[in-house]
Amino acid sequence: MIVLPAIDLRGGRVVRLRQGQAELETVYGDDPALVAQGWVAQGAQWLHVVNLDGALSAAGSGKPDSPSLLNLQHLQRIRSALPHVSIEFGGGLRTLAAIELALEMGATRAVLGTVAVQDPQLVAEAVQRFGAERVAVALDARAGRLMTHGWLQTSATMAVAMGLEMWELGVRYAIYTDTLRDGMLDGVNVEETARLAAATGLQVIASGGVASLEDIHRLRKRESDGISGVIIGQALYSGALTLPEVLQAVSA
Repeated sequence: MIVLPAIDLRGGRVVRLRQGQAELETVYGDDPALVAQGWVAQGAQWLHVVNLDGALSAAGSGKPDSPSLLNLQHLQRIRSALPHVSIEFGGGLRTLAAIELALEMGATRAVLGTVAVQDPQLVAEAVQRFGAERVAVALDARAGRLMTHGWLQTSATMAVAMGLEMWELGVRYAIYTDTLRDGMLDGVNVEETARLAAATGLQVIASGGVASLEDIHRLRKRESDGISGVIIGQALYSGALTLPEVLQAVSA
């Protein structure tokens, strides 16, 4: 099971939001590459980088606005500083051009969220063009229903139904976030994450609410269902967990 420290970018700064609400923002750094280097120095082999400006934008033209472009430049700087680390990158990737740009600027794997709900065929085209190893979908749900546009809108689509559709389109990786738990340190939703993985066949990375090593141990017990990783944000930035102890827990 891989461990991915989260690096959420807003206006070029590293921030954390609570339940995805922009007004509940805490800034943790002005140099994303330096933050990334810190996690890698502690043992991280993967990073989960999010362009919050892109995720919160309603636009989908494929031309990033100024904040998103700044965040993409920081992605490029992270890649330059850390050429061997694997990077998931998502937020506002709603066209093939945007996906290609993110991959060109350093992403190992592009994460598609809103577009998976609005235009599943584009996801299929992305998989065909870039390969299944370079594309993942973000299934961000509240009470089982998928959220879009940076969690500002609720769709009628259920996470498991979307996961099954994505599998049929060639997707093999997904990130599942219980949005009510994100940034709250309330504990990860292990049962729903495992249910999604087992029902769809997707390799699912758990996200949202990780608070303690007990969460890590519970996720590891469900690896056979298809839980392949965990994204940790607030718990690491607040000091509730350290990355070395998490890495030790997943390798024990």
